[in-house]
Amino acid sequence: MPNLTSVERLARFYEDDKNYFVLLLVSYHVEETRALIRSVRFVPIEFLGWDCLTIGALGWGQIQIANSNRITINPEYSRRSWMIEMCEALLEFYPKEISKITGRILHFEKVKQHWLSRVE
Repeated sequence: MPNLTSVERLARFYEDDKNYFVLLLVSYHVEETRALIRSVRFVPIEFLGWDCLTIGALGWGQIQIANSNRITINPEYSRRSWMIEMCEALLEFYPKEISKITGRILHFEKVKQHWLSRVE
C-alpha cells in the first residue's frame, strides 16, 4: 500500500483551488524480463474513490491505495465532495488510533514497572 500523500499536506495544498495533486497510474504485467503496459491514466487524486483508498498511520495520516488491482476512478467527482469524504474518513480513523495508542501506553507502563522492580 504505497503512501500517496499526507492528509495534512493535501488539505493545505488544496486551500488554493488552482492546485492539483495528480497521480500517474500505470497498469502493467511482466512477461519474463519485459513490462507490458496495459493502460496509463493521469488523474487528480479527487477522482479516486474512497472505496479504493485507505488512511495509513504515519504522521497526520497518509492516503494510500488499498489494493492497486482495484482502483475506481470517477472523473465527475467534485473536489468538495471528495475532501468532505476524506474528513469523514479521518474522523473515523483518529479515534481508532487514540484507542491503539492508549493500549500501547498501558503496555509500556507495565514494561516500565517490570524494569523498575528489577535490581541492578
